[in-house]
Amino acid sequence: MDLRPLTPEDHELIELARRTVDENTDGPDGIYTMGAAVRSADGRLYAGINLYHFTGGPCAELVALGHARASGARDLTTIVAVGNENRGLFAPCGRDRQILVDYHPGIRVLLPTPQGNRSVPATDLLPTAYHWQP
Repeated sequence: MDLRPLTPEDHELIELARRTVDENTDGPDGIYTMGAAVRSADGRLYAGINLYHFTGGPCAELVALGHARASGARDLTTIVAVGNENRGLFAPCGRDRQILVDYHPGIRVLLPTPQGNRSVPATDLLPTAYHWQP
């Protein structure tokens, strides 16, 4: 696995995701909220927050990807998800991993590891993925 230490730009992305979830959390008595942020190749940042629903509403990562796409960003380099209530970084779920590999196979994902928070290519998180061709 191609684990790399976080860069100052990665920390900036984490801070945007943390700020997004902190400002919009459902709080301790609600459904746990996740915030996400994504960086485009030109350095622009886009944030999103999950919409929890019993039918399986969209994850924060998918909302952030949609925000970037709706803003015209197509070449994305880095993504992160952060939990509310200071829960830290989270690795993407299986559905998000598949979408990342299909739409942005070169994107790096920030996630917790036994060595601390690191970045890893999305393809390393789903090594034998089905490759959908949109």
